[in-house]
Amino acid sequence: MANEKKPALGASLRHKSSGVLAALLCILIGMAIGLVVLFVINPGHAWKDGFLRIVQGGFYDFPYGVGKTLTQTAPLIMTGLSVAFAFKTGLFNIGAAGQYTLGAFGALYCALVLQLPWWACLLAAALFGAVWGAIPGIFKAYLNINEVITSIMFNWIGLYLVNEIIYGRGSGVMYDAHNTRTWKLADRASQALIPSCGMSELFHTSNTTIAIFLAIAVAVLIWVVLEKTTFGYELKAVGLNKNAARYAGINEKKNIILSMTIAGALAGFGAGLFFLSGGAEWNPLNSTSLPAMGFNGIATALLASSHPIGTVFSSLFISHITVGGAYLPTKYFPTEIADLISGIIIYLCAFSMLFCGVIEKKLLHKEEKINVNAEPAPGAETGKEGK
Repeated sequence: MANEKKPALGASLRHKSSGVLAALLCILIGMAIGLVVLFVINPGHAWKDGFLRIVQGGFYDFPYGVGKTLTQTAPLIMTGLSVAFAFKTGLFNIGAAGQYTLGAFGALYCALVLQLPWWACLLAAALFGAVWGAIPGIFKAYLNINEVITSIMFNWIGLYLVNEIIYGRGSGVMYDAHNTRTWKLADRASQALIPSCGMSELFHTSNTTIAIFLAIAVAVLIWVVLEKTTFGYELKAVGLNKNAARYAGINEKKNIILSMTIAGALAGFGAGLFFLSGGAEWNPLNSTSLPAMGFNGIATALLASSHPIGTVFSSLFISHITVGGAYLPTKYFPTEIADLISGIIIYLCAFSMLFCGVIEKKLLHKEEKINVNAEPAPGAETGKEGK
């Protein structure tokens, strides 16, 4: 029995190791290509003023830069979890941007209009995102309409709907016409600001809060749900094979809707973490672009191979190089270089399964070689028995 478990355990460890190594390989190749691009643009300043600043990230302007990185990482973890959770259950939630938008609206409405405390505003953000995520889930479950199509449509519906409500023809109750954005929470709803607990003072910022710890806690919770509960097992079973799950007595329609609902709640919660930290206000006049945070979640989920804990680290990395890119001297390089590098890494993530296969074969070959060398020579044991 022990011998049967040992190969299975070894295969599991090999698979996990190959996934981590494949992600690191994607990062290294992406950074190398980024370095080449920097040399092509400006070879004289490519290393010191370009690549090193990106690698340093927020540490280039410590401690402010690190605080800025943590502020951006918290919502990115949540949108990454949103996409990763759907991936784990066999769905592609490309609607995280729309769910994030509705979550931002829910948080700001409860803060500015209802004057609710920060924790209630966070729950409202998750609820609004959940509702917006459930709609594509219902279409998928009952009409078999691909969730990618409905998610994309509801991204834009959500964006224009939120912008119209907030703007209110220039006189919306949440809209500050002077600054063309929603009112600052510090001025109108300080009770809705997420507590800093000394984080802002530590990093010399005005918007570094405990949001990063809340995001990490949610990531751990999602990992527990997916890996340690019957509910998580049923969700993954439906994603792997809907027909087999139905045969096993699992209600696949209910689980599809629940999966998209939870994914939407995660994205909405991420918007709440960002806007309730007081670092930004919603601009309803910027009606032609969806929040980049929703689409960046796809990147972090792919880089982490949809692992909830891995999403924390991939989000931190993407935020790190993005903040580093913001410190590039604009007279030498465009700040979009960091986006280019992250884009290359994301593109390489499409080949991560290929990398995983190659790495796993090498690890297996190495393990077999070690086992062969460790085996006793033929007849060695029989010689002992004869004695």
